Amino acid sequence: MAAEVERATGPAELAEAAELSRVLGRLLPGLETDSKLGRRRALEALQHLLEDSAGPSADPAAFQGPWARLLLPRLLRLLSDPAEGCRALATHLLDLGLRRAARPCDALPRLLPALAARLTRPEPARPPPETCEELRLALVQLLGLTVRLGGAALAPHLDDAVLALRSALLDPFAAVRRESCECAAALARATPDHFHMQSESLISPLMQTISHQHWKVRVAVIEATGTVIQFGNGKSIDDVLSHFAQRLFDDVCQVRQAVTSVVGGWLLALRDRYSFFHKLIPLLLSSVSDEMPEIRQLATSLWEKVGLQWQEENEADLKDKLDFALPPPPHYPQQESRPVLGCRELVFRNLSKVLPAICHDITDWVVGTRVKSAQLLPVLLLHAEDHITQHLEIILRTLQQACADEEPAVVSSCERSAELIGTFVSPEVSLKLILSMLKKAPSSCSLLVLASIIRGCPRDALQPHLKVITTELAQAYICQASENDLYLERLLLCVQTLVSVCQEDCSVASLQLMEVLVTVMALSGATTLGNKAQETMESLAMVENVPSSQDLYRKHMGPLLERLTASHNDWTAHSVELLQFCEVVTRSGPAMGEALQHVVPTLKTCLQTTRDPHMCLKLFSILSSLLLRPKDTINSQGQFCGYLDTLVKDILMPNLQWRAGKTAAAIRTAAMSCLWALTSSDILSAKQVQDVQDALLPRVLATLEEDMQTTRLISCRIINIFLKTSGDVMDPDKFIKVYPELLKRLDDVSNDVRIAAASTLLTWLRCIQSSDGKSYYQSSIQYLYRELLIHLDDPESAIQDAVLEVLKEGSMLFPDLLVRETEAVVHKHRSATYCEQLLQYVQATAAAQ
Repeated sequence: MAAEVERATGPAELAEAAELSRVLGRLLPGLETDSKLGRRRALEALQHLLEDSAGPSADPAAFQGPWARLLLPRLLRLLSDPAEGCRALATHLLDLGLRRAARPCDALPRLLPALAARLTRPEPARPPPETCEELRLALVQLLGLTVRLGGAALAPHLDDAVLALRSALLDPFAAVRRESCECAAALARATPDHFHMQSESLISPLMQTISHQHWKVRVAVIEATGTVIQFGNGKSIDDVLSHFAQRLFDDVCQVRQAVTSVVGGWLLALRDRYSFFHKLIPLLLSSVSDEMPEIRQLATSLWEKVGLQWQEENEADLKDKLDFALPPPPHYPQQESRPVLGCRELVFRNLSKVLPAICHDITDWVVGTRVKSAQLLPVLLLHAEDHITQHLEIILRTLQQACADEEPAVVSSCERSAELIGTFVSPEVSLKLILSMLKKAPSSCSLLVLASIIRGCPRDALQPHLKVITTELAQAYICQASENDLYLERLLLCVQTLVSVCQEDCSVASLQLMEVLVTVMALSGATTLGNKAQETMESLAMVENVPSSQDLYRKHMGPLLERLTASHNDWTAHSVELLQFCEVVTRSGPAMGEALQHVVPTLKTCLQTTRDPHMCLKLFSILSSLLLRPKDTINSQGQFCGYLDTLVKDILMPNLQWRAGKTAAAIRTAAMSCLWALTSSDILSAKQVQDVQDALLPRVLATLEEDMQTTRLISCRIINIFLKTSGDVMDPDKFIKVYPELLKRLDDVSNDVRIAAASTLLTWLRCIQSSDGKSYYQSSIQYLYRELLIHLDDPESAIQDAVLEVLKEGSMLFPDLLVRETEAVVHKHRSATYCEQLLQYVQATAAAQ
């Protein structure tokens, strides 16, 4: 008690200290009892004493002596009491005593080792001495109070404090970890001059806790790490960077926001920040493209402060750039605001260190890493501006790889990066590199990068290179490199982008653009992609101020076909040039009639009987479609008849020659379809039809015996046209050979063929009526009557009706002969109705005459 009296200065303080010592002397023996209940009652009495005497009139100076000499040592011993309740009360009393004492720092030499002893694990795998979670939390809170009250006086005791925190940061109880993080940050702030000697030992437990399942713990760890490194050893940044980078992928926005805030704080206030710019800048700029607006705004604000601060700190080096600041490029992206000079310079000076890591991560196997890296790249390029040029090759190579990613977000960011390259880098440089890559290894990724660069280029800068780009795209090794839909889609995208950016300037390269579009349509077929290519063709026509795409074909038909047909001697069914040729002739419309000098010789060569049968079938199909609407296609200029002899003698006649095999039969059918289209249209005069008949009638009659029903049907119809057009002037010897072949078709398995044969026979009979020498055909007519009367008893009523009409028409020639033949067989017919109708008709006709 003498010591307490010596510390007190005034009478009141002396009296209060003496009274407190007396009361404590009465209560403290209870703390030494063996009874748990006795110790607890003594502690509760002490609690009432301290709480009652801690009012506004309580004097900390009077309390300091009894507290330090009598109460503190006993309470520290009770921290290891077997009874949990006693330990809890002892911890609470220590908290009350520290808050009330005049000099709490005096307790540090004894308090901190005691706390460390209760919180520190003897071995990493074993639990701490204090087994109760709530008590460990109270002990960490007591440690935090000690740090706040002790301040700089904690420096000699950092070892004990850090030892306790290392274990507490790994505590199973989440609340203990959060409180430990706050305590670690407070310790760093309290001992700024000495903390760096111990800070590194806290990094490992902090990083082990940074992935805790509770997001509030993760936030606390990030904030504590920021403070620990801020006041500690800056070299620890290398140990935490990868963990912070992982937290940028955290699903909880508060965690990402904490990372952004801490990294921004380091860039602004870290002592050695200049050494870590190239490591910290990517972390902060990654948050500029975060999905949450609040985080994007925070990152942008912090980054601008960093740039302005660096700009002020290096004003002498930047004097010329500040005094003679260049305005932003006139084609600067409208949706972007230009960063301040300090930000741009920071990125430019650190780009060579940052870029390799981004180019590596953008092809990482983890999707999130690829997305973040791809989103960061355009942010860096926006800052680097024309300084991109010196890194262009590695950037383009990276974009080429990343555009093959299955993740749309990665591809979208790469497209944006390529656009910025087009904006800031001279097309002479960027196009030279990307076209070289495309030529070396054509791919859909290279085409996408090229299209994006073109989209970013200003029109006036791109115009001098337009012919080079389109010529390269039109080369076979690029536009015909793949039939893959994605490749064709991106090839089409290049053309669409060129038309969109260059507008009227595309007129100097419209032929090359048409070649690419025709290739896309040819390889894609009748799909959505083909329709898009046709729409692009219409857009090209619009920028060239012509009404439609058919006018574009008219403008370039000659050179286009000349290029396509240069290799027609080597075409097969799989040749891309064949598909292109088919697209041109089917889509060019009236322009087709102006290019017959290219089309007909190509057809003549490709439709020889020795060529690929599948190619022949395709070309015959195309030719048939053209002949069905000749005025709109092949005869738009009225010049087709000049090539009629070539079509008949060099194309149709050889292919109508009978050859064994189903393939040859299919080609004959296709040739017959062309002949049907030719003769049924109004393209030929009667004289020309007669010439065609003279040349092809024997071949057509031979096809009446074909196995394919379609061929037989078409043959009947063609013969019908021949007879209608020139039957009355046909050579009698040829004319008389027609009807026996037609009679055979009345026994055909197809009713359509039988009806068509009957209709043709009717026309044949009319031709005899109009001739002067019908007596020459009497015996043939008599034979025809007999055969037709047999078919008049056919089970199919449609056939009976058709045959009846033929007989009625034939009755005009030799009615008496028909009556005799009919009466001779009428009793043999299962149904005499048709015979009776025929007889009535003949008699009525004779009476009328």
